[in-house]
Amino acid sequence: MKNELALTIASTIINGFEHHVALFTEITQSARERFQQCQWNEIHRSARARTTFYDDRVTETFNHIKENFDISSLDNALWQQVKAVYSDLLTNHMQPELAETFYNSVFCHLFERKYYHNDYIFVESTAHRLDDKAAPEIYTSYKPEVLGLKQTICDIMNNHRTVIPFENLDRDVDALINTFRRKAHKTRVKLEDLQFDILNFTFYRNKGAYLIGRVLSPAGETPFIVAVLNNEKGGLYLDALLTTSESMAVVFGFARAYFFVDCQHPYALVNFLQGLMPHKTKADLYSAIGFHKQGKTQFYRDFLNHLESSDDQFELAAGIKGMVMSVFTLPSYPYVFKIIKDKFSPSKNMTKKDVKGKYRLVKLHDRVGRMADTMEYSEVAFPKKRFNDELLAELQKVASSIIRYEGEGEDELLIIEHVYIERRMVPLNLYLIDALKNKAQEKIDNAMFGYGEAIKQLISADIFPGDMLLKNFGVTRHGRVIFYDYDEITYMNEVNFREKPKAVTEEQLYAAEPWYTVLPGDMFPEEIATFALANPSYLKAFKIHHDDLLTAKYWQQCQKDVANGIYKDVFPYPEKYRFCHQGLPGK
Repeated sequence: MKNELALTIASTIINGFEHHVALFTEITQSARERFQQCQWNEIHRSARARTTFYDDRVTETFNHIKENFDISSLDNALWQQVKAVYSDLLTNHMQPELAETFYNSVFCHLFERKYYHNDYIFVESTAHRLDDKAAPEIYTSYKPEVLGLKQTICDIMNNHRTVIPFENLDRDVDALINTFRRKAHKTRVKLEDLQFDILNFTFYRNKGAYLIGRVLSPAGETPFIVAVLNNEKGGLYLDALLTTSESMAVVFGFARAYFFVDCQHPYALVNFLQGLMPHKTKADLYSAIGFHKQGKTQFYRDFLNHLESSDDQFELAAGIKGMVMSVFTLPSYPYVFKIIKDKFSPSKNMTKKDVKGKYRLVKLHDRVGRMADTMEYSEVAFPKKRFNDELLAELQKVASSIIRYEGEGEDELLIIEHVYIERRMVPLNLYLIDALKNKAQEKIDNAMFGYGEAIKQLISADIFPGDMLLKNFGVTRHGRVIFYDYDEITYMNEVNFREKPKAVTEEQLYAAEPWYTVLPGDMFPEEIATFALANPSYLKAFKIHHDDLLTAKYWQQCQKDVANGIYKDVFPYPEKYRFCHQGLPGK
């Protein structure tokens, strides 16, 4: 009887997962048509919808089990059997690692944290069994010696294009070949020594389509991305070529929206991509291709392994303490852990629910490469002995309602009810202080350019950052400036951008408080110079490129553009990489 029940429950969960896969695949495949038809707003809507699919299917499956099976507490023997049966069902599955994560999610909805170990859930994945099987064919190899270099590349492009023709493929392939020769030294060999391995599916995101692969030669491997755009007049064109792991990693960055890529073998795809971008973790790559829940699972496994192999202590993160969030980090691990405080500073008129809503907004929105993605976890267990006394005291002081302890002695755990985890960056204010101290003017100039670009790209994507103080931005290892404090973000239509009235009388000129009416939602752009850029060196560098951000007129125009559905093009690669800026033939 128990065998039959275990099979029924396991089948219910796998059916829930298969339903998720079907819906996920359907919306992912539709990205091609949206790209063809330039349905940019629809792309954003689809991206938001797809992000919620997983949780919706987990909830459906959880409700089905609660309604149809008499489960009020955990039956040890039954659920160990359910896991074993489920594992057997995955023997020949194409996506076993995703199915395991789905199982874990349903189980964790059903039972308490004390059961979250490998007897009942897949703390350790069994998906490594795929390594012993023949690798699925996810890429096609081309030998340019057969048809010649140019014809081979034209064939590759035509094999991946949509029903929309190329505007001028002959011109663009010439630009592509010239750029390869200039930038990719390992490809400067005889044609008979070259091989192109091209992934069989196109990666879609926002207004771009991307072909990804590698060039093999006796000199080594060269990874690459070719960016394809729609001219919105019925033609496609090649826009850029990236030929280094570092530049490709930025395209797959944690501040970008997730790709739409129709690959039924994510395990193999992630392995291939990691070969091209070794600095990217499997967690990063699963998230980047749309499987953000699998990214969370992979991240947590990596984190547990790191804890086992390290002995440093968690500590408060560097920088000015937040008024809403408390942030800590592990020096040997490149992430920060953020928890919502029990009480906020009086100036913050919001609730915990409001803050969670802001983070949810960011998760669903196009982050345009300027907002850090966050992983949200519940009931996270940390070894208490790894927390220094200062941090323990701080957490107990500011967030005691979401902290508890389990166990004792060396095995005592600190359980945090709700935590956000995101990539660690150098706070922009600290980065600038260090640059100023070392008289590194170029760093200041680049950081101020990046700060202004981050603001411009956010507001053009319908995100008003709210608090634009430098401490709320970070600098990545690639030198990009990213916004990461979300408690005051809102949509552009909720803000009234005003010019500051000019003082006329002496009383107005020396007034301690504003002598003019300021309503909720009012924003005076010129005050960025006063509050965020009080240091003259920062302001001078900022104004070189972004003086317009200090005027209400600029913000009002962006507000109108967003209202009219006009979104600024934001490319996930530097402008200098675009063929149109390289003086190449025909561009």
